[in-house]
Order: sequence, then structure tokens, then C-alpha cells
Amino acid sequence: MFGKFKLSYLLYPLLILLSMASIEAFAHGVDDSTRNFLQNNTGIQILPFIYIGAKHMVTGYDHLLFLVGVLFFLRSSRDVLLYVSMFTIGHSLTLMGGVLANIQVNAHLIDAIIGLSVVYKGFDNLGGFKHFFGKQPNPKKAVLIFGLFHGFGLATKIQEFELPSEGLATNLLSFNIGVEIGQFLALMFILLAINFWRQFESFNRFAKATNTALMCGGFMLVGMQLTGYFVS
Repeated sequence: MFGKFKLSYLLYPLLILLSMASIEAFAHGVDDSTRNFLQNNTGIQILPFIYIGAKHMVTGYDHLLFLVGVLFFLRSSRDVLLYVSMFTIGHSLTLMGGVLANIQVNAHLIDAIIGLSVVYKGFDNLGGFKHFFGKQPNPKKAVLIFGLFHGFGLATKIQEFELPSEGLATNLLSFNIGVEIGQFLALMFILLAINFWRQFESFNRFAKATNTALMCGGFMLVGMQLTGYFVS
């Protein structure tokens, strides 16, 4: 009874929180204390940047929803490691490269693409590509490519604060390490929840509804970011 009526809704509180969150949260909003630190930062600050990176990842709804979609049907540890590695390589390259090379990208448009990555993964999990197009995009390449966009999303937030060049590379590396720590913590929770849910019949019964909800959350992100782009 517990498995049928309660465990099947493990993911839904996250999606409800997503629908209730502010636009700032969707746009990787930075709280006042972090904002003040970044605006006044000078020199190398390894531990603070590790903390900020981890906090940013754990509270990044779009990143977490994408990871839920990526991990939803993965069963082997090898596959989990492979897909997470592809995502990590992608977002690390564009996070570091985007800031160090000063590649300017509109934050709203990048975050809209990140929202599309959530839509893509939910649609892919539902078998939509095979059903409507007869062919599924290479899932590993797709995770890598969307990982690049997720990294640009992180880079745009760092660029907003125009950090001083002194110690920038070290601080960025520390921030990226923090992002990986936050990602690891989030993955532990996501994998534990999904693997526990798989033990119950409700997992297969509600898989379609869950991935449909992921798509809805992704479309919501896209709409919010495009609205922000056109009104800003």
C-alpha cells in the first residue's frame, strides 16, 4: 500500500516546489550574502568558492531536473558513471572556458536552452523521438551537448560579477569543484530515491506521468526565461 500510494510521488514534491519557486530561483538567483562576497572579492578564495559552487548546484532546479531525467531509467553503475561524466565534462568546459575567454552569452537565452534540455530528456524517456521520428538522438552525445549549455548557464552568473583577474583561474577551479561536490550530493539523493522507488510496481505505472511532469517543468523554465529575455 505504501509503495502504491506514497512512494510513487517521491518526485512530485520537487516538481511542486519548482512550480512555486520565483523567477529568480529559476534563473540561478544569487542570495544577498553570496552577491556581496562576489562583488567585493579580491585574490584567491578557495574554500568560499567551493562552497558557493556546491550551493549553486544543489539549489539549481534546472540542473537537478535534467539529472532526474538522465538517471530515471539507468540501472547499472557503469551507465550512471558514464552519463554523469559526459555531463560533467560538458559543463566544466564551458564554465571555465566561458569565463576565462570572456565569451558573452545572454543568460536568459542560455537558461531557456537549459529548460529545453529538461523537455528533451522527459520526451526522450517517454519514447517520443522513436514514436514520432522513428529514431532516437544519441543519448550520450545529447547529454554532453546539453552539459555544455548548462556550463554556459553557470558561466553567465559568474560573469555578472566581473571578478578580478587576480586568482580568477584558481577561484573558478574552486567553484567548479564545488559544483561537482554539489552534483555528487544531489545525485546521491536522486539515485537513492529512484532506486528505492524501482522496488515497487508504482515505478513503471507512474513513469509516464513523472516524465510528462518533467517536460511541463522544462516548458515552464523556457517560458519564464523567454519572458525575461523579451521584457529585460
